[in-house]
Amino acid sequence: MTVIPSLPFVRPALAALLFVLGAAAPGVGRAQSRGELLYGTHCLACHSTQMHWREKKQVVDWPSLRAQVRRWQAADHLAWGDDDIEAVAQYLDALYYHLPPPSPRAVVSARP
Repeated sequence: MTVIPSLPFVRPALAALLFVLGAAAPGVGRAQSRGELLYGTHCLACHSTQMHWREKKQVVDWPSLRAQVRRWQAADHLAWGDDDIEAVAQYLDALYYHLPPPSPRAVVSARP
């Protein structure tokens, strides 16, 4: 005979299970930025972490970071706008480059 626990005992057990599963899966429940979503969807298949810290890296400042994002999205025919390019550049900077903040004038447009 199968005994089915009453509802008051199921809720705490279910809550504990969901908590444990959430703790075991980092990033679950965390809102991703637009830049992270675009990069993860379109770029991550070819660009590993090594791409961003290799010795011959081409990103040395904000203009070069934006130029590289613009270059590679165009090569993949993604037709991103300035906002998307800026979002990906900001995501990559936060994750890999840690460049000094751009001057306010430099943020007006992501175009070179």
